[in-house]
Amino acid sequence: MIHGILLKWITQYGYVGLVSLLFLGILGIPVPDEALLTFSGFLVSKGDLRLVPTIASGFLGSSCGITVSYGIGRIFGVLFVKKYGSIVHFSPDRMDNVARWFQKYGKWTLTFGYFLPGIRHLIAIVAGSSRLKFSEFALFAYLGALTWATTFILLGYYVGEDWELVLGKIHGYLIPVMVVFIVFPAIFLFFRNRNRHRKNRD
Repeated sequence: MIHGILLKWITQYGYVGLVSLLFLGILGIPVPDEALLTFSGFLVSKGDLRLVPTIASGFLGSSCGITVSYGIGRIFGVLFVKKYGSIVHFSPDRMDNVARWFQKYGKWTLTFGYFLPGIRHLIAIVAGSSRLKFSEFALFAYLGALTWATTFILLGYYVGEDWELVLGKIHGYLIPVMVVFIVFPAIFLFFRNRNRHRKNRD
């Protein structure tokens, strides 16, 4: 029911509705982010919305949300979020898992973390608490926001009325695909850097 209400919000308020809902979704409010983006792409295919403003709205909402999350982590730290995160269903265990992801794979988790539910809501908080420079945060996080928003909006645009069916199938393969694109390259870079350090010692 809530799902349908949110989609009606996009239909009624268009770009403003998309920006506001994505902003809340990235902050951790239970909003079906990918569904909103894909549905917006479907509205573009019908002529109810225009492609470029829709992508811009998706980018704006998600980048604003993740920037606020970064600020929360920078100002208050992870301990604050662990203490009060239950309000938006952020458990300490989830926070610890995301922190390990960030330590292991670095700043690229800000880019690809958007595609992983449960990661995108917390990764910016972890980045902020780690004192990552804002310029570095912005480069990786905003690239991810643009890529993520564009991907799902174009998906909805091209599949049209079948957007819900296609989105459901994609979610089943999303985590394995992201593991291939994130974990394997990260392992490769880890061993390559380790070999370089060994050569430098020799």
